[in-house]
Amino acid sequence: MDALGYAGKMLRVDLTSGAMSTERFDQATLREYVGGTSLGLKLLYEEVPPEVRWDDPRNRLIFVTGPLTGTRVMGSGTFSLITKGCMTGGATSTQANGFLGAYMKFSGFDGVILQGKSDRLRYLYLHDGMAEIRDASHLKGKGTKETEDLIKAELGFQERGASVFSIGPAGENLVRFAGIFGDWGHSAAHNGVGAVMGSKGLKAVVAARGHSGVRVADKARLATLAEETFERIKVEPKLKRYYEWGTSRSLFRYIPLGMLPVKNYTTSIWPHGEKFDGTYYRSRYELKPHRCWGCRLHHSHIMKVTEGPYTGYEGKEPEFEQWASWSAQIGQPDPGAAVVLANEVNELGMDTNEACWVIGLAMECYEKGVITTKDTDGVEMTWGNVAATRAMLRKIAQRDGFGAVLADGARAAAEAIGGEAPSFAVYTRKGNTPRSHDDRANWAWMLDNCTSGTGTTETLTARIVPPKPRFESSAELLSVEKRAELARERGSLLGQDSVFSKDAVTLLIASEKGIIPFEDSLISCRFCLPDRLAVAVEMLNAVTGWDFSEEEAMKVGMRAVNLMKAFNLRNGLDAALDAPSPRYGSVPQDGPARGANVMPNWPEIRAAYYEKLGWDPQTGVPLPETLREVGLGHIIEDLWRDG
Repeated sequence: MDALGYAGKMLRVDLTSGAMSTERFDQATLREYVGGTSLGLKLLYEEVPPEVRWDDPRNRLIFVTGPLTGTRVMGSGTFSLITKGCMTGGATSTQANGFLGAYMKFSGFDGVILQGKSDRLRYLYLHDGMAEIRDASHLKGKGTKETEDLIKAELGFQERGASVFSIGPAGENLVRFAGIFGDWGHSAAHNGVGAVMGSKGLKAVVAARGHSGVRVADKARLATLAEETFERIKVEPKLKRYYEWGTSRSLFRYIPLGMLPVKNYTTSIWPHGEKFDGTYYRSRYELKPHRCWGCRLHHSHIMKVTEGPYTGYEGKEPEFEQWASWSAQIGQPDPGAAVVLANEVNELGMDTNEACWVIGLAMECYEKGVITTKDTDGVEMTWGNVAATRAMLRKIAQRDGFGAVLADGARAAAEAIGGEAPSFAVYTRKGNTPRSHDDRANWAWMLDNCTSGTGTTETLTARIVPPKPRFESSAELLSVEKRAELARERGSLLGQDSVFSKDAVTLLIASEKGIIPFEDSLISCRFCLPDRLAVAVEMLNAVTGWDFSEEEAMKVGMRAVNLMKAFNLRNGLDAALDAPSPRYGSVPQDGPARGANVMPNWPEIRAAYYEKLGWDPQTGVPLPETLREVGLGHIIEDLWRDG
């Protein structure tokens, strides 16, 4: 009998030949990797050698669920997406909420491994334990929401009868920061996963709601844990904020901390935050709940703008990073316009973070005369220009004119523009941009982004970090048991005075490694399963009937972290690339973090971080004893063949 909590099979699809097969994992493998991110990384490491480029048909695009997916746990419609990404050329793990993960399991599959390349545009349809590859030629050039609506109509489904995750024109045209979008605005969008999907000639993955459920070992215990978690979210102050407001209050809160990106880091002052606060726009715009699988949080809505020049426009409520991207980062003060731009990016199928950084780069270059309308095809890229931004986003999605210059991301665009542009661009040396924050006011976030193996953040960092190390030595922190102890005490680690402390920053990021990859192997929404490793482990045991410990959970997470690092090292992403670009690591000239200079400390911070993870302090290569501790002794020779 298949393991409890799992559908019991993975679907493998060769898009070149159309061949499909199913594969099963034994209990030992499932317990070692659990699901989601961790299981996907195992497949990626084993099946994608270094010589395979992101757009090679031999690259894998892996959709994976986990044992919590589709259960009573709130927000467990989530899935992980793993591939070799095109912004960094390294590993990618990104998640999307909504319904696809749950519906994939209800259709009989724990995940899908996609390889090869179709000779024409197609979509994959999962239902009733079966899979079909269908023609999608008629969907060419369509946006993601339009594609979703057309496929549902074609298959005869109402709104929640199926889940559709698709690429827009950006993915079809291999824009390097294209994403995959579904369920009206949910996204898996980091490190160019949409471009990988486009390179395979796949327009969408579709799963029917179906009638199956998830077999659970202890339904009563899981229901109790799920309800207790919900009640805790409603009353604990830090969590209650997300229950009541989602991320809608974050922008206004980040302004006095200096953590909001303003005009491409040229300033940290933004006087227009009030209208982007949830207490303002939610009390004025018309709202309709837009929840994910099993979710009871007041997190996401379909909104109608009711004031300003975009009155009457209806779209998905932006998350914090979309608000930040299409307001302060491009110097744009109207929340209605930000709603329009956020939904435009979703429909075109692009990561909002990288999109806003390339637009901000273009605006700064335009302001300083590095480019003119002769370069931009007549588009006046002035700060806050909404019409110009919409026009340029569409040009990027089509790789049209100057849009083609921006379509490869901030680093490549700056190099192509030349002149002073490379000194303006915000990105990590690996090639991806950070999320839409000003990490100069939060060294922990900058360290996480620059050293992450995923092409996005890898931990749940906070601005407030522990004032002093909790362990005496790196050797103690290396222990999985000590790491689990630190995770249990996570709430008490937070202090008030160490945002720029080298010791505190490295300790926080190193100690949190493993928590998120484990949670993303279960897998559920971050806001619905917050902050307590013990509860996540109990839920896993209630579903599977296992006797997992917190130490075992941390080992799963650290196995994933080290596997990603090994994959990236094999692909040339060495220590020199674990660093910020000149603008990303620049000194704020005003605002709360004025004068904070991370770069003189960077080599020391990076080396201390490596050491705390049990990696070589200079090269970042995981030490043999570290790999053995997390169960990866079999890959030591891949990294240490030459000693």
